[in-house]
Amino acid sequence: MKCFVCGAPTAFAFAKTYTEEPFATFMTDIGEVRYERCPDCGFTFSRTHAELDAARWQQLNQDFHHHLEDPDQERLNNQPPYAEQALMLAMLSRHGVVDMADALDFAAGYGTLSRLLGEYFGIELPIHDPFISGSGTALHIQPGAGRTFNTVINSAMFEHVTCREDLDQVDRLVSSTGCLILHTVVCERVPNDPDWFYIRIPVHTAFHTNGSMQRLMEQWGYRSSLYCPPSKCWVLFRDPPADTAARLAALNRQLQAEWFIYKEGFVDYWKGF
Repeated sequence: MKCFVCGAPTAFAFAKTYTEEPFATFMTDIGEVRYERCPDCGFTFSRTHAELDAARWQQLNQDFHHHLEDPDQERLNNQPPYAEQALMLAMLSRHGVVDMADALDFAAGYGTLSRLLGEYFGIELPIHDPFISGSGTALHIQPGAGRTFNTVINSAMFEHVTCREDLDQVDRLVSSTGCLILHTVVCERVPNDPDWFYIRIPVHTAFHTNGSMQRLMEQWGYRSSLYCPPSKCWVLFRDPPADTAARLAALNRQLQAEWFIYKEGFVDYWKGF
């Protein structure tokens, strides 16, 4: 297969069979999962999931996420750091680094981040999730064809993609001068280890590297980025304010901590991971 980040031919990396419950139950009819790696950018993905029938992949996603949302079931994964994300967005908005007046949380799940922003910071964040019907919030919207936003937030979706279109649909929502905010795991190199913690979840299908994210930035036309360690989020900028570095430095001084790391290109924060 070809890498759907950079287009280079991929090669077999490793395989995994899910035997731990309840994960094995979700994967009973799928069996061994085979993962491919791109030798050029390091992007690693599940060939097995990519070749699944679309209806079976959708059912697997629905069954797993309904299990996650069941309060009577043990939590199987960590939730994104929504409180830290909300605080980050409020600070960046207040300092004119991101535009929260024209924003969308895409693949927002049940709208946790939006609710926190509204209740504690007075910021309305519309949400859209094409994978979950109904969100329990009036801020759930259906963006019209060609609609773009100055700020698009995408938390914990980039690890669930099975084709390039899954990635491109997010980028198309960002305006020509806007920014894309991502929460996912990005490492220097995906380990050759079927027991790696991020592969434990059977709907995690795509694993990004610093190299593959730099390629995506270049392909999509993003110039610079910041990383916020407490929120575990990257912000990719197409046209950042000229004094973005100075504004972020002032915020770090105010917080007396390095909340914001900024550079041209992709912030390769997790170099040793």
